Amino acid sequence: MITHYFKYFFTFLLITNTFFNATNSVANENLLAPNYYSFEAFGTGWFSEQSSSLSFTNDKASNGTYSLKYSSTNTYINPGLYSIETNYTISKVRSAVSNAGNYIIASSYEGIVLGVGYNGAILWKNQLSGFMNHDLWCEDITGDGIDEIFAANANGTLYCLNSLGEILWEFKATDAPMYSVCVVTKNSIPYIVCGGFDKNVYYLNIDGSLKQTLEASTYSVNKTHRGVTAPSNTHIANFLRKIKKSDGTDMLAILGTNNSMQVTGNIYLFDVLGSLITPSVKIESGKPIGEMRIVNIDGNGTQKILLGTSTHVNDANVVQMNPFDLSEGQPNIDISSIRNKVGAPGYRVTQPEVIPDGSGYQYFILHGPNILLVPSSMDLSQAEIITSGYSFNDMWKEPTTNKIILASAQSGGSSIHVIDINNVGWKEAFKNLSPPGKIQSILKNKAEVATSLTSFIKPAWERNPLSVYLLHKNSRSTNTSLYNAPIYIPQPFMPTVQDGNSWNREAMANETYRNKRDKRRKYVLDEAEVLNLIKPNFDSKGIAYWGGHGNDPYFYGLETTKKVIDFAAGRKMVLIYPELEDHSSDFQFVMDDLVSPLASYGQNKNLNLFIRSKNIFWQGSIYLSEWSRLISGEFANVFVPTMEETSDKTMELSLAGRLGLWASGAVDSWGSRAVPDNMSFDRLRQHSDQQLDHPFLRQLIYVAASGAQYYDNFTKPDLFEELLATGVLFVPKRSEIVSFSPVHLSMITPDSHYLEEGSSVKWLTNFNQDFENNNPFVFSRMNGSWPGAPVNSWDFSNYAAGVKDRRLNFLPSYENGMVLITPPQTGIYTDTGAIRTPLKDNLHPLYSDILKEYYTDGRNYYSITGAQYTANQYYNTIKTDIEGSAAKIPLTVIGDVAWVVAQTSPKHLRLTIIDGGYINPDNRIAKVRFNTVKPSKMIDLLDGKTFSISNPSEIEVDIPCGLFRFIDIELTSPL
Repeated sequence: MITHYFKYFFTFLLITNTFFNATNSVANENLLAPNYYSFEAFGTGWFSEQSSSLSFTNDKASNGTYSLKYSSTNTYINPGLYSIETNYTISKVRSAVSNAGNYIIASSYEGIVLGVGYNGAILWKNQLSGFMNHDLWCEDITGDGIDEIFAANANGTLYCLNSLGEILWEFKATDAPMYSVCVVTKNSIPYIVCGGFDKNVYYLNIDGSLKQTLEASTYSVNKTHRGVTAPSNTHIANFLRKIKKSDGTDMLAILGTNNSMQVTGNIYLFDVLGSLITPSVKIESGKPIGEMRIVNIDGNGTQKILLGTSTHVNDANVVQMNPFDLSEGQPNIDISSIRNKVGAPGYRVTQPEVIPDGSGYQYFILHGPNILLVPSSMDLSQAEIITSGYSFNDMWKEPTTNKIILASAQSGGSSIHVIDINNVGWKEAFKNLSPPGKIQSILKNKAEVATSLTSFIKPAWERNPLSVYLLHKNSRSTNTSLYNAPIYIPQPFMPTVQDGNSWNREAMANETYRNKRDKRRKYVLDEAEVLNLIKPNFDSKGIAYWGGHGNDPYFYGLETTKKVIDFAAGRKMVLIYPELEDHSSDFQFVMDDLVSPLASYGQNKNLNLFIRSKNIFWQGSIYLSEWSRLISGEFANVFVPTMEETSDKTMELSLAGRLGLWASGAVDSWGSRAVPDNMSFDRLRQHSDQQLDHPFLRQLIYVAASGAQYYDNFTKPDLFEELLATGVLFVPKRSEIVSFSPVHLSMITPDSHYLEEGSSVKWLTNFNQDFENNNPFVFSRMNGSWPGAPVNSWDFSNYAAGVKDRRLNFLPSYENGMVLITPPQTGIYTDTGAIRTPLKDNLHPLYSDILKEYYTDGRNYYSITGAQYTANQYYNTIKTDIEGSAAKIPLTVIGDVAWVVAQTSPKHLRLTIIDGGYINPDNRIAKVRFNTVKPSKMIDLLDGKTFSISNPSEIEVDIPCGLFRFIDIELTSPL
């Protein structure tokens, strides 16, 4: 393989922006792309590329002539920090060595690995499996001075690449995601060490062959709690890192953990290919670890372990450990002690490093949008805090130059940022950093939407907006007078709740719930104090507050809450129940003792029980017998299904489940939520500190366009409220939506393992390859063992929702129409006591004769008479039916977008179409395919863009990066 270097000499003016064009050609029959391109910039500092193009032409027809053309509009910036635009959402960064020197290795959200020069050139890229990489490691294992690159992939594979980005070999032991990788040496022989969610660590030879397997169960001391089904005395390899002993030999450090929220884990130190050196060391931080680095702490060659938490800012910490002298204890930097200085509450991965400080050292800590420079004393009162406007997905220190490499901004950025800590200007540059690329596109696009809103006039053929309830105050003074929308319901925070003694809690018949308490609340109020606290917080619209929690549904006695309902006197009263997910037999008591009596008492009194559940509740636990009265439709005007999506990886399912209940008539309304930790599909790596709100904005637009009317938002995008107030965002009735698939999946009594699989998202050690091989499920790979993992081909998420991996699928494509998950409508499973009307009677009239029903318990499929079919065999029947039935609805949309269609008048449809990259936004092209209707006009109601309908069978629609379109489609004849 021949590597070529091209040197370009740029001259540029600092006062005016200048275009540069450079072309160089070389004839060489053996030249193979991709290649390295080495740029040198002469002048006083680096430049940032505001618009640029870099193209490599490989044209064999022109006698082997290869050309590189680079064009850029440049703006001078401080040389202490510069940005490299990649056009990808970069999730991870490392540094590597080639025969041309150091360069950057990056991994994108999509799992693409890139080689990137410090000069900004994209040297090569490799898509690998198309799934995310959980870890990267770069080290020379062949002795030629050039690093190989190792990628631990979510599909269970470890990939080894050379410095040209070519795959040298692959290793895969099981389907469980590979999570960590490093290289260790014994007797001058390097071994690659990798491990993941199958609870094993593998030593590999340099050709990728297996040398040795280390099973966690042979040495782990990690325990589980009583009643937990996950196995005890085992763990996953959260981190694998090598440590140099004083004699220069390596040992392997394993950070083992079994829970992503409640367990910090233990450090295990091994001789390479040998046994445990010392007993395990429990980490004392109290919270999960999201970063582990081995650092030369004081410049004398002594290595120590630095650990950073993956937690809420209230628990943020850096722990230091001396692997050679455990008597030193675990000194820490308690960032939570200065939480008022490091930004708003949120979940962050704390990433620590060590950098020079004169003749000594200091800690360099990336925490959210902050860099903390902490003296070697660990005294936070002496720390310097440098704050930017963005948080970042990863940080790496290049070992020879001390350059700090930052991955993309968590708000959907597409740049890599390089900090030169030896340049005094880096701090000011970090403070003022405004990432180029997609961040600038998003800011520009949102500003254009805000401008367009000022002149928007609702089409005359559209009805006035429905009531939409935001469970918080109108803090932005949004003008709601046009359509009395949205309606704001105040939600006071009340940390004190009712003392159980004041309502005789000790007499409760169920011991489990008698003894439950939420540690975040103080149980100190009597009934009079409760009423005196709540009543003044009502306004003319009503009130919303927590009635309880999954930790304890009983914040207040039943009779006390009835008195509050009476006081409301018909004003809206929303009782919120977060994380109410229990599917044990104990919960029947709660239904009979609290939930059903409240629903009965509040019926027709404007009471809503806002059930903010978790995991697979709305397509799982809700179909257990204790919830039968909700399913029947008895309390349709009381219950509001919504979701606590944190830690979940099944958003496309909860959406189909809530929509299915609403469409069936079991409930009259449904809701949603936007909160920063929605981003946490992997609690061990909680990069959940987005500083821009566009992911939440698009999520909220999607569910509103799908009919959601209740919102309990922590993150409150201002554009969302304006879109509702002006009528731009059309919230449909269920009878107006025409993008439901005619095929729907009905849930019968859920399979017990399916329920356990879907709710065990915190425990990480449930993977069992034999069980996976022999037990195909309709809904699968949902527990904590599968972050970012591929979805099985027979899984509903794959064939129905178009979801390929278990991550942040808030904006699924459902290319053949939304496939609802519903209560059974016909056959032996039908609830004969149901009060609700049949599904077809609640939907648009076009569905009256085209609905097709299938049945599942989450594991298998069933016929109308009860015959059973396995998921991996029968799914093709349903898949084929879904694809064929798409032709029966007015239109479908193909592309990486979320979409909804509603009829707004006999001859008008409203198509809402949204960039589907939740945290990896991009310019999207969607293809609209008309089936049963013919368009005469298509126009975006905000920016006025008209789409050509010259080929009405397939019309391309562009969606700007991070945005959406509200398209009115005029039909040639009434639908």
